[in-house]
Amino acid sequence: MGDSRLTYRRRNPYNTRSNKVRVVKTPGGKLQYQQLKKRGSPPKCGDCGIKLPGIPALRPREYAKISRPKKTVQRAYGGSRCANCVKDRVVRAFLIEEQKIVKKVLKESQQKKR
Repeated sequence: MGDSRLTYRRRNPYNTRSNKVRVVKTPGGKLQYQQLKKRGSPPKCGDCGIKLPGIPALRPREYAKISRPKKTVQRAYGGSRCANCVKDRVVRAFLIEEQKIVKKVLKESQQKKR
């Protein structure tokens, strides 16, 4: 069998997270290391922490290269919060406003009784 030992092609000689490689066969029949890029982590919802659907998982600098519609979804808090959390926020805000109105009406009715 031929020489199967391979050497790194860049300066970092250690098997670290940032120095991952794949073995490929060149057109000349030799085996050689090919550097791999780190996987991107998906953006997560700020409230519940689930992966945001509709937004690609890229490395931070890669987001600068893609267009705005690919970074967000068409909704309030799109690209920051998931749909369920946005729905909860809307319902919570509505209920708080309703509670304020009920308090105001009760206060007025108490004033009229006296």
